Amino acid sequence: MISPLMSLSRPALTDLATALETERFSFPIYPFTLASYVPEQLAGAIAAELNQLRQQGMSPDHMAYMLKLLAQERAIAHQKQEQVDLVWTGPEVLGAESRDTAVVVRELFSSARHSVLISSFAIDQGSKGYELFRPLAQQMDSNPELSVRMFLNVKRAYGDKTPSSTLLRQFSETFRKHVWPGQRLPEVFHDVRSLKLSSTSNVCLHAKCVVVDEERVFITSANFTEAAHQRNIEAGVLISNPIAARGIRSQFEMLVAQKMLQRVPGL
Repeated sequence: MISPLMSLSRPALTDLATALETERFSFPIYPFTLASYVPEQLAGAIAAELNQLRQQGMSPDHMAYMLKLLAQERAIAHQKQEQVDLVWTGPEVLGAESRDTAVVVRELFSSARHSVLISSFAIDQGSKGYELFRPLAQQMDSNPELSVRMFLNVKRAYGDKTPSSTLLRQFSETFRKHVWPGQRLPEVFHDVRSLKLSSTSNVCLHAKCVVVDEERVFITSANFTEAAHQRNIEAGVLISNPIAARGIRSQFEMLVAQKMLQRVPGL
């Protein structure tokens, strides 16, 4: 059976604890005496609960201590909940508690101080690409200490036997001319397996995430395209947790160390 005390808000638990500590109640407690402390619909059940605890030998001070512990636990749970934001692209739903993908990405880019990691399967070119990456490019140009690494899918079309070096050179030229709007270029990496000439395997870099300053990580279904940030239905989570952020970044850096993810020449 769940105690009715569990239904009280954190302020109500704290107020009730203070009232017990300062001896504002005398036992037995009646529901009407709790009118200023708890919701009316809970007053009867909470009065009965407190009276039962008193009969079992618990002092008002002990009850107050227990209520304060419940309030502290509620505060900690609330803080943990605030560390995760739901992020959404698509039609807005009345009463939804999600944030907009494009807004979240712009805020992450504009607030970056030390490092940014981006992974995406697809990226836009031309004016759409410029618009997506302009906040980060501006941040890089104004802050020489900001390091940006991008992990992008460099693909080989089915049946294409063009040398990998040529495909990488073409990708680099396209990125410079049609994707990145800033003066300083990020370091760009690709999955070497995706360019292998093979009829038996098909590998791509499909992860979509952003890690900023090893403090926040945004994991999403959205690519870095205008459609994904503005029009599609996409879902993600923004996690403000250094352990999670460092963990995701470490996954990519270990693959770089193992040479499974390699730098795109010229970027």
